[in-house]
Formats: sequence, C-alpha cells, structure tokens
Amino acid sequence: MSRSDLFLRDGRVLPKELFHLSFSRSGGPGGQHANKTETKVDLRLDLAAAEAVLGPVDVARIREALQNRLDADGMLCVTASEHRSQFQNYDAALERMRNLLASALVRKKRRIGTKPTRGSQRRRLDEKRQRGDIKKGRQDRPRSE
Repeated sequence: MSRSDLFLRDGRVLPKELFHLSFSRSGGPGGQHANKTETKVDLRLDLAAAEAVLGPVDVARIREALQNRLDADGMLCVTASEHRSQFQNYDAALERMRNLLASALVRKKRRIGTKPTRGSQRRRLDEKRQRGDIKKGRQDRPRSE
C-alpha cells in the first residue's frame, strides 16, 4: 500500500492501479504561474477493475448513485483545481473521491411501517367531525316564510 492508495472509511483499500490520473492547466487568475503549470487534477476510478475490491453489489450501487459523474467509459470522474499546487489538488481530488464513494455506499435503512395508535385515530376522527360541523354551520338553510 502506497501513499496514493485510497483508504475507504469502511477499511477497504483501492490501490493506485485502479486510478487514472491526468493534469491540465487550471483556469482563472494566477498570471504567469497559471499559464505555464498544469495544476488541475483529473482523477478517474476504473469501476470495472474496482469490482475485484468492492464487489459487484457495491459497484452497482456506486454506478446508480453517481451516474452523472461517470464518463463514456464508465469511469468515475473527479476534478480539483482550487489550489495553486498540483500536489494539493491531488490530495483534494482523492478526498473528494473518498467522500463520494462513502456517500454512495451508505445503505439506507428500510422503514418499518407502524399502525397509528388508537388515541391518534380517535383524535383524527374527532377533528374530521369537528371540521364537518363547522362546514355544516356555513351552509345556507332554506328560509321558512
């Protein structure tokens, strides 16, 4: 395990071989430094290869939850360009990838349906009856002459 392996919060480790890394020039202000250095980091995770570490169920969950971040090849993409240093942007991209994967792998708790209590049923029906009485009181009654 090297420094650039990605350690997930659940203890699993994605080796650096699963990632494709590229650098480009970052936009925005910065003068001469920004015009000649490639500090923007584009980090891509090969989900097909990551299936060996994560398992097919978790990869399917990631594909579904993060489908808008997948490229045409089915790789999960993250970019970082907020820092002036390539190294800091690389760390930021790794952290962003870690957070994305952690949020996609959270299993939602299934809701267990419960019956309303007898008291809440009674209160609901009493309230409905009261509203009906109020509306009945608003009706025009035929006048007897």
